[in-house]
Amino acid sequence: MTGCLFTGGAGPPLCRAREHLKSARITAAADSGLLLARELGVVPDYIVGDMDSLPPSLLEEYSRSTIVRYPRDKDHTDTELGIRLLREKGCTRVILAGGGGGRLDHLLAVYSLFHREDPPDLWLTDREEAVHIDSRYEIRNWKNREVSLLPLGEETAEMESHGLKWPLSGLRWKAGDIGISNVVTEDIAWIKMQRGRLLLIRSWSDS
Repeated sequence: MTGCLFTGGAGPPLCRAREHLKSARITAAADSGLLLARELGVVPDYIVGDMDSLPPSLLEEYSRSTIVRYPRDKDHTDTELGIRLLREKGCTRVILAGGGGGRLDHLLAVYSLFHREDPPDLWLTDREEAVHIDSRYEIRNWKNREVSLLPLGEETAEMESHGLKWPLSGLRWKAGDIGISNVVTEDIAWIKMQRGRLLLIRSWSDS
């Protein structure tokens, strides 16, 4: 089951998010992520967080949503709490929308979530999408465009690929290694993980 979490920061336009929103059985907004949900025309099933970034009058408009309120002094970010909620509700796939622009520490905090054992599967910002790859992943309709790849977690990433200008086969990437601005050369390219995990990032401005 797929869940979608809206978080604070710049998020995707509706034309980029529509397909993913259709696949979501459960939606949640982490605090100011409610503003992005509202912009995209979504009434979330849950609103979670300390609500320090939302006016009470706005929350009153969402009587159909279940509000899960936490104290401001807590050990987890609102985004972490939102992901945990979706997992507890049975979501095996989590889409994260928002988190673009804004403060660098917030951006890096979201990125750090992908290094964990149970990360989001897809991250949509206002400018790009990032995909968590732990098995085989196909890149479709992206010929002659760029993708960047970063290893995740502590395990060395070993993979093979097809349809990339600079093949990944035979490489062994550890934390700190990067593969920036590779080029897709086929209508259908793919990456297959033998060990470890990758984060694939592609910018919509390149489409």
